[in-house]
Amino acid sequence: MGKSLMIVDDSATMRKIIMRTVRMSGLEFERTEEAGSGVEALEKLKAGPIDVVLCDINMPEMNGTEMVKQARQLPNCSGTKIIMVSTESAQELIDRVIADGADGYITKPFTLEKFQEKLAPLLN
Repeated sequence: MGKSLMIVDDSATMRKIIMRTVRMSGLEFERTEEAGSGVEALEKLKAGPIDVVLCDINMPEMNGTEMVKQARQLPNCSGTKIIMVSTESAQELIDRVIADGADGYITKPFTLEKFQEKLAPLLN
């Protein structure tokens, strides 16, 4: 069965850029979803498992850090890989997000190679 991907970002333009970058990197997902906030992402995660989540940190309603913490409490998210994608690059923040349950971190601006490096191991 193919893998599923959800992109979580409050900017529809950024969601499209991330999706295009994922496709151009050669990574294939059978099913893709989008969410415009952490709240919307959690609702979708409650509805069914997602293999990989790419999530922004700075969003209204619920930021990505809080979304990760809450997602890790959901029974069907134990195997979900969550990679943060953000302009925030402070090592302290990155360490905290990883400690809160994120599986990786990609800083913007990102490259095809960075997506391949972070995501390819998760698809095996």
